[in-house]
Amino acid sequence: MDIPRNGYEQAAISLAPIKTDMTLDEFCQSDLEGYEYTKGELIPMAPPTMEHGDISMNLSFLLSLHIRENQLGRLYPADTDFKLGDRLVKPDIAFVSSARLPDDRRKVFSIPPDLAVEVVSPSDIQYRVVEKAFAYLNAGTRLVWIIEPVGKTVTVYRSQTDIKTFTIDDTLSGGEVVEGFSCQVAQLFE
Repeated sequence: MDIPRNGYEQAAISLAPIKTDMTLDEFCQSDLEGYEYTKGELIPMAPPTMEHGDISMNLSFLLSLHIRENQLGRLYPADTDFKLGDRLVKPDIAFVSSARLPDDRRKVFSIPPDLAVEVVSPSDIQYRVVEKAFAYLNAGTRLVWIIEPVGKTVTVYRSQTDIKTFTIDDTLSGGEVVEGFSCQVAQLFE
């Protein structure tokens, strides 16, 4: 048996997907925390860093003000579950428009968010991040923002062919999904 030699190797092992015979419905009924569920695998979620929290709070604050002021819908934090076909995900920030809000909000959302935001963590693998963005789109999410703290960029996914990356000199827009919302990308990293 190989023993990890350093903290990085241990982190990589502890964040590797775990095969399970649990179904998505069983996972939704379980009390397991700190995981997302994808196609028969439990995906451990890395604990958020302070940087991750700062970025999430900056964007949440800006979005929340705009959404409430304009009565566009609801904003949800990272501990909110969304079913996307054979996945259960927890976006860092999610927006659901008023027209799509279910009457019973005491259980897992069986609809995808209109906007899903993911803040990339140091342990995230690029392949999984892009795959997750496409999973949101395939499930019906209209807009996905992937925020990358090191490069201070936001990659905006509208479809699998409409993908644009914005830098701190650019303005991020909610387009027709979060109507009227815009902010400087730099504001997310303050």
